[in-house]
Amino acid sequence: MGLLIGMDEAGYGPNLGPLVVTVTVWEVPGSPREFDLWAAMAEVATQSPSKEPLKLQIADSKQVYSPGKGLAALEKSVLSALRLLGKSPKTLGELSADLKSQISNLKSHNPPWLIGRDLPLPSEVEASLIGDIATKWLECCQRAGVTLRAIRSEIVQPERFNSLVRDCDNKALALSRISLNLLRSVWNPDDDQPTLVICDKHGGRNRYDDLLAEVLDDRMIFAVGESRERSVYRVGSTELRFQMKAEANFPVALASLVCKYVRELSMHVFNQFWAEHVPGLKPTAGYPVDAARFRTDIAEAQQRLGITDDVLWRER
Repeated sequence: MGLLIGMDEAGYGPNLGPLVVTVTVWEVPGSPREFDLWAAMAEVATQSPSKEPLKLQIADSKQVYSPGKGLAALEKSVLSALRLLGKSPKTLGELSADLKSQISNLKSHNPPWLIGRDLPLPSEVEASLIGDIATKWLECCQRAGVTLRAIRSEIVQPERFNSLVRDCDNKALALSRISLNLLRSVWNPDDDQPTLVICDKHGGRNRYDDLLAEVLDDRMIFAVGESRERSVYRVGSTELRFQMKAEANFPVALASLVCKYVRELSMHVFNQFWAEHVPGLKPTAGYPVDAARFRTDIAEAQQRLGITDDVLWRER
C-alpha cells in the first residue's frame, strides 16, 4: 500500500475573507506513483460536468464553481468526501471543526462575523443525495482497495494572515510555510510506506528544499529536478512534487474543491454580517478592486463597531 497526498489553496489573492489551504490523503494499493486514482474513481467522479445525479465533478474549483452555477457541485463533492471519513457537518462551524488541522502555533480568534452566527449545511443539495453518493463512493473505494485517510484544512483569517506575512516579510513565503506545516501534520517522513505528495506551485517559486528543511528537522532532502513546470524532491520513501496545474491530479482537485467551498461559505457569512449593518450593501467576493469599494462602503459601520483594519483587511 502507498499514500497519495494532494494539496491546494483558495483565497490567496483577495484582501477580504480567509485564505484556505487543504490537504487530502489517500491510501492506494501498490505504488502511488503508478496508481491511477481517476480510473479507480471513474464510477463516481469525472473531471467534466455530469448530468448524472450520483456522479461528482472533481476538478480545479475554477471549472466546478462560478457564482452563476452556485455551490451545488462543490457541496456534493466536499460533503460526500467527508462522509467517507464518517463526518456529516450540519453547519459551517462544524465543517470548520471537522477540517481543522490543529497545527497552528499562533493564537487565532474568530472575526466578529463568525461569532454568534452560523450557516446551516447542506445549503443547496439534499442531505439524502449526499448520503446516496457517499454510499456509492465508499463501495467504489472498497472495490478498488482505496481509502480516504484524511482531509485537513488551515482556514487563515485576515488577522492571522497579516501576522504571518509580517513574520515572513513575504506573502508567498507565508503561503509556503502554512502549506508545508499543514502537510507535515498528515505526513510522517520517517514512514517506510511509499508516498507521493503533489502540490500546486506557489507563485513563481522553483526551489522548495530550503522550505522543506524548515519542517523536516535536518532530514536528508534530495532534489530530483527543479524547473518552471515541476520541482521534485525525495525524502526517505516519499516523493514530493510541486507542479503547475497540479489540479489534474485527483487528490489535489478534491483539495481545491474543499478550499473553494469553505471560502465561499465564509464569504457568505461575511456578507450577511455587513449587510445587517449597512442597508443596501452590495456583497463582495473580496478581490482587490471590488474589495476597495466594499471597504469604503462599510467604513462608517466598521468604525462604529470598533473593528480594526487588521481584523478586516489583508495588507498584502
